Parts: sequence; C-alpha cells; structure tokens
Amino acid sequence: MKKYLFLFAICIATFHSYAQTTGLKKADLPIVYLPDSLSVHFISPEPIQYVDISTKNIIGDLPVKNVLRIRYKDTVKSKDAVVTIAGEKFIAQYHIQWSSNDNALVKSEIEVGPSETRPLDMGISLSQPELQKFAAELFCQYPEANLEHAKAYGLKARLNHIYTLGDYVFIDVSYDNRTKLHYDIDEFRFKIDDKKVTKATTVQSLEIKPEYTLLDQSGFTRHYRNIFAFKKFTIPDNKVFHIELNEKQLSGRVITLEIPYNDILHADVVK
Repeated sequence: MKKYLFLFAICIATFHSYAQTTGLKKADLPIVYLPDSLSVHFISPEPIQYVDISTKNIIGDLPVKNVLRIRYKDTVKSKDAVVTIAGEKFIAQYHIQWSSNDNALVKSEIEVGPSETRPLDMGISLSQPELQKFAAELFCQYPEANLEHAKAYGLKARLNHIYTLGDYVFIDVSYDNRTKLHYDIDEFRFKIDDKKVTKATTVQSLEIKPEYTLLDQSGFTRHYRNIFAFKKFTIPDNKVFHIELNEKQLSGRVITLEIPYNDILHADVVK
C-alpha cells in the first residue's frame, strides 16, 4: 500500500510541476463528451498506475489494467470534470463535458495517444509492453550452445544467452526433460549465493525477483524455454547467481543453474 501511495504522490507532484511551468488550463485539455446513459472507456498503451477524477459525480473503475471506464452517477448537479490518467511513463488529462445521447461527437472508446500525453519520469526505464516486446524478439533468436548448463534427475538446464538493454538484464534459459515424467513447475527462484559453502559457514542468500517473465507456463513434458528480465544488479566476487527450478510435490525435483557474474558482465547489448 505504501508503494502505491508513494506512486500517487509522485504523479500528483509531477502534474503540478508541469502545470506551473506550462500554464496548463482546463480549456487546453482534449474534450471528451460523456452522456448520462453511456460509459466511456480510455484505452492506455501501458498499464494504468493512477487515476484522478476531479468530481464525485463521475465514477470510474479499471476493468482491465490498461482500460479506464467512467460514467455519471444517477443524479448529479455538475457534469463538468477533469480526468487524469498516469501510466508507467506518461500522464494525460481530459476535460469531460456532458452530452446528449444523440450527439455525433460522442465516442465510447478513447485511445490515449502520444499527442495527448506528457513524459512522466518515475525511474522506470522500460514499461511492461516494452519489456514484452524486447523479450519476445529475443525469444526468436537462435539459442547458443556453449554457455552454462546443469544436470539433475534426468533434467538438463541450459543458459542460452544474456542480453542487456539500459538498466535491464534479459536472461534466456531452457530445460530439457529426458524422463517420461511430466514436469509440473512449482516456482522459479533467483538467488545470489555464496560461492563456497562449508558446514561451519552461515549461508547468506539474497533472493531477487524478475521485473518481467515472457511466458506463463505451468509445466512441460520435453522442452521448456523462457526469458526473464531483471533490473540491473551486481554480484560480489565471493557470490554467484543461481536459477533454481522447483517441481510441485510429490516428486519435487529441483535443478539449479549457476551463472557466473562474468557471463553477465559480458552480455550482448540489445540493438
């Protein structure tokens, strides 16, 4: 909850800063006509992070993550409002005006286009759609055969490639199942661990989460491949990066792929 409140505060602060420097007025905003008996949908190119409606006479919701739906309440006194929409990398505002149902200007779908948005710098280098686009393009690349690999329980894990783009690291991995048992995926765990562990050593492990995962696949019979995107990270000399794949019980097969930091340092740059 604190994360979202902080995000909302940044959005509001960014808008006020923009308004003060540009003299933004309601009359300068794009007009959207809203009838009494019709909902209007704003379709965003990115997941919507924040919405503000300047009056309680209009209610809104997010039926899906990139669509804002608004409509008037049953009985209202004022039908004029400003709607603010913030995505991951933009902020947009619209002047809502009442219209009769037979008004030819009424549109039930509004595309949030580049001409209606302003950049919103919130420390996010790539949006989710951009991560998806680059990950899908990398998935189409032919995997290499000379990088890291591991074997356990009839499974073979392989590091196909590592790429970098801005503040992100894309890791392409695949798994081959050489048994006759279907592998039901429980979870992936990505950890930075000590290189050497002895019985007298207290193991220190740092778990990190990917910013984006290309495929949501619950299991595989023969072959599995996926691409995970991480925010750029560093590894001390005495640590190593592990990708751990866990199977659901009762079988519970686990295979861990070790990736030296040197492989990450020599990643290819996405062009």
